[in-house]
Formats: sequence, C-alpha cells, structure tokens
Amino acid sequence: MNKLKLAVSALALSAAAGTASAEDIKIGLISILEGNFAVSGTDAIRGAEIAIQEFEGSVDGNKIEMISMSSDGSPDTAAAAARKLIEQDGVDIILGPLSGSEGLALRDLSKSYPGVTFINGSSAAQDTTLRESSDNFFRFGGDGAQWMVGVGEYAFNELGYETVAIVAEDYSFPYTQVLGFMSEFCAAGGTVPEKFWTPIGNSDYSSVVYSIPQNVDAIFVALGGADAVNFLTQYDQAGGDKPIIGGSTTIDQSILESKGPFKKLLIGAPAGTPTVGDYDGEGWQTFVNAYNTNYPDAFSAPSIFAHHYYMAATAALLALDEVDADLSNDHAAYREALSNLSFTAPTGGTMRLDENRNGIVDNFVTEVYEREDGTLGNRVIKVVRDVNQSLGQDPEAFLAAGPVSRDNPSCP
Repeated sequence: MNKLKLAVSALALSAAAGTASAEDIKIGLISILEGNFAVSGTDAIRGAEIAIQEFEGSVDGNKIEMISMSSDGSPDTAAAAARKLIEQDGVDIILGPLSGSEGLALRDLSKSYPGVTFINGSSAAQDTTLRESSDNFFRFGGDGAQWMVGVGEYAFNELGYETVAIVAEDYSFPYTQVLGFMSEFCAAGGTVPEKFWTPIGNSDYSSVVYSIPQNVDAIFVALGGADAVNFLTQYDQAGGDKPIIGGSTTIDQSILESKGPFKKLLIGAPAGTPTVGDYDGEGWQTFVNAYNTNYPDAFSAPSIFAHHYYMAATAALLALDEVDADLSNDHAAYREALSNLSFTAPTGGTMRLDENRNGIVDNFVTEVYEREDGTLGNRVIKVVRDVNQSLGQDPEAFLAAGPVSRDNPSCP
C-alpha cells in the first residue's frame, strides 16, 4: 500500500471535512495505488476529492469524511479493503473500485453488508450489474462494452478495416471491451482471426508481437496502465506498423502523456471512451479547470478514472442531499434516491440508472491527434447518446448470448 499517497489524500480532505464526529458521514474510497494501475488510481482519488470540495465537505450540515484504502487490482485485495473500511472504520458508503474484476468482487461482497451502500468507481466489467446484480450496488459510469459503441462500425465502414487482431488483458473488463467492439465490427462484416490474452502486469510481449498475423488490417488493443506502455513500446521496437484501434484505457490521457516513442503508433487511432480530454463542452471545460487548478502537476485533463470517481462521488452526495442525509432503515430512502437520480455529467449528457442500477451513458468515438505543442490528445469524431447496457439490442437476446469470456463473442 502506498502510505504516503493515502496520507496525502486523508490530509487534503480533513481540511474540508474537519474533525470526525458522530454526525459525520464516512465514505470509504477504494482505488489502486500500487502496481501497474497506480497512476490511474491516484487520478481516481483526485476526481472524488473535487466532488467533495464542490460540496464544501458537507451535506445538510453533516461533514463528509473520506477514508482511502489501496487495492492492487485483484478481487481479493479490493474485498479485504472494503471489509476493513466497513468493520474497522465504520464507513456508511463504499466508493470504488477501479478495475473490472474488483467490481465483481465488491458486487458479491455487498450482498453480505445490507447496511452499507456501494457506489462503483470506474470498474466496468459487464456482469457486475447485468447478471446477479445487487440491490445495494450502484454504477453510474456504465460498462466497458457501452464505452465502445460506435467504434466497430466506424472501423469497418469508415476506415475500411475488414480483419482485426485483438491484444487484451486476460480478465473481465477487457472481455467486456472486446464485446463492445466485436458486436458491431462483426455485424458489419468484419472478422477477428486471432485474440491474444495477456496477464495483468506482463512485461514481455515479444511472443505476442511476433505472432500478430501480417494480413490483418489493424490491431484492437485493450490494455491499460503499464501494460499498454509495455506492449506498444515493444511493438514499436519490433517495427510494427499496423494501425491501432484503442480500447478506452489504451488511449486514456494517462497513457497519452507517458514518455516514449511508442506514442507515434497512437496518432490517428480511433477509440471508444466516455471521457475525452480535449472535449470542448462547457461542463467538461469547467471540470478540467477545477482539476488543473487543484492538481497543476497532474495530467493536462482528467483521466477516465478521475472522471468516473468524480461522477460516483457526485452521485453519492447529491442523493445524500436529497434525503437530508438520512441513512436509516438500511439506507432505504437513500438508495431510492440513488436509483432515481438524474444529473448532468461533465461531458454534457444526463446521467441516470437503469433497472439494474447501471448507468445509461453517452459515448464518444474519438481519434488520437497531435496537438500544436507536440503532446497527444483525443478529439471527438462522433457522440452516441443514451447507450444502454444491451447496446441498443433486444435485452433478452443480448442476455441469451451469455457472459463475456475469452471466446464470447466470436465472429461467425
């Protein structure tokens, strides 16, 4: 656990929240502050802190105390962090986690703690809410398949890519991203001859790099954090020249502002994402300004993780305000308020939940470009509004296709 970063987070919020008292509302925040996704996890905390600052550290006279805990991206550490926050720190609300399989673990854990409300951070595995959902687990950011809507059709119809290989981490979130891409790409007539699934924290991608078929038109890359940097660096060093199609975390600002010549591979890469660093919407620019003011040494714009933890914390606080911070009766009124909550996201759309307490989201098809100062950003090609979890398909047929996995979906 990164004790320094946790201490900084606690100190930053203590100034706004004051000394804890019996009337304080305790929010336990779980993020990844160690390992391959530590940079993303640190940015996630920034987003939550901005939301609490906007409420001046209290709701209806009840001070907000945020207690941060680190996981390492694994389901076990996320569950252990949640248990500690609930059983030892006495939190009322869990905010998090960051990564896909962590979300599945906390969804399951939430069923054992009916007196605690869980609000997802940026974890985006499909089945966290689609199957075996939990009455006290809420997700305002949607899942990774929703984040890819529009990309498969764009790649096939506009860019002319007919054959695409996939390189992705071997766990629930990339499975979900691949589903979102392939459901459109294959329906349009595209084929996926090869998928390469790699472990989180992989450092040697040579076997993957040299196994990518030479007859594919492009590579869909669904890697995040250091994994994305390592693969792209090694692919570049090997002379790889296939166009890249980006998963949401692969073209996130946290990757675009990493160091290394590999970044030239990303220029022109289309991708799907709920967060666009260079979006010119008024609400987004307001959020970017708050982020840059509070964290001048961070990224040029909030990452996906900062954005989603901001929305999660905002939802938590808006619903608290609506019920006058009443958490009695196992949070019954509070959860009803969360279920019916509607607010404007920084990206301009209306954030609200479906019957499974999963966000109906706006998604962006984007392109990586080089700014005038030589840095990289994402610009908007297309906005797809109101994307639901069945991706606009018949819900029964969508469920009947089965859970995402290494092999599901596949192009016929």
